[in-house]
Amino acid sequence: MRSITLDINDKIARITLNRPDVFNSFNREMALLLQNELDACETNPNVRAIVITGNGKAFCAGQDLKEVTTPELNPGFKKILEEHYNPIITRIRKIEKPIIAAVNGVAAGAGANIALACDVVVASEHASFIQAFSKIGLIPDSAGTFFLPRLIGFQKASALMMLGDKVPAMEAERLGMVYGVFSSETFDEEVNNLARVLANMPTKALGMTKRLLNESMANTLDSQLNLESKLQIEAAQSDDYAEGVAAFVEKRKPVFKGK
Repeated sequence: MRSITLDINDKIARITLNRPDVFNSFNREMALLLQNELDACETNPNVRAIVITGNGKAFCAGQDLKEVTTPELNPGFKKILEEHYNPIITRIRKIEKPIIAAVNGVAAGAGANIALACDVVVASEHASFIQAFSKIGLIPDSAGTFFLPRLIGFQKASALMMLGDKVPAMEAERLGMVYGVFSSETFDEEVNNLARVLANMPTKALGMTKRLLNESMANTLDSQLNLESKLQIEAAQSDDYAEGVAAFVEKRKPVFKGK
């Protein structure tokens, strides 16, 4: 069974973490496959929105501890971070297409932080998020210490990382960790509807918005204003802008092509 599956349909790429027997925890093969599939989605002009989700009861339980406790399988933490998780996070943030984390179940450790690095995070009502690292004497990785404090505040993030508390989906929404929570019965349908909306929006402008948000993490106000000006001028030269204005004037729904 392939540990990552990719299905492309109607401009939406659905990447599924597919090791349900171990709650979709990462081994080396799965981490490298995920990078490959993200690369494929980035270069495919027919993909205008990406969904990352999990097969079975979990979204992702983080690192497969069996791999790191089996000498002949263990790649070592240097490789795990530099060749597995860090490149995944970098790809998620640099791909200039909207990426949805569809958190269908528990998201723990690196699994939680990969979800939080996505552009839009939605969760099933039975999902939960756990910064599980402290439970085994590790520190949060996969950019958790970067994104979580920015999402929910320094103090709350610090407590969740040190205590390793489970955060149910509804609480995650209240804290600002997720965009929305859907019922288990309608979860797939709601995710598909959201992905369809994003796939039919002006992809180029969404990509620029993503780039601006990335840069805002470190930019000064003046630098950010300058970058906004540069990218707004570029966006105003796009086919999608011309279509958006024409549709507004003609009082019709725009048909964006992501160009």
